[in-house]
Amino acid sequence: MDLQDQLKNLFPDHVSGTSNDVSDKKSDIWLQDEPIICKYEKRKGKPITILEGYTGATEDFKKLAKELKTKLSVGGSFKDDRIIIQGDYRDKIMTILKSKGFNVKRVGG
Repeated sequence: MDLQDQLKNLFPDHVSGTSNDVSDKKSDIWLQDEPIICKYEKRKGKPITILEGYTGATEDFKKLAKELKTKLSVGGSFKDDRIIIQGDYRDKIMTILKSKGFNVKRVGG
């Protein structure tokens, strides 16, 4: 009798959920009807990408900011209900957000 069988005997109602699908991560963040605005600006001569227009909880937006920064391997911050990413990553950010189910609108250039 291996460990899995012993655990099934001890906890018969438990359903093992070892799947790490992207669909599980979609349900964490609230999706909205209005599009998220993806802007490009230059501050002090350096390019930045700004995401704004999210109407859900700020904790969800912070999670999204952290996930974008880690996937793109760039710096950034979350201030005043905006995500500020260092560099011009509009195309990559838009594809990531669209794969998550968000509606994204590109503004500026």
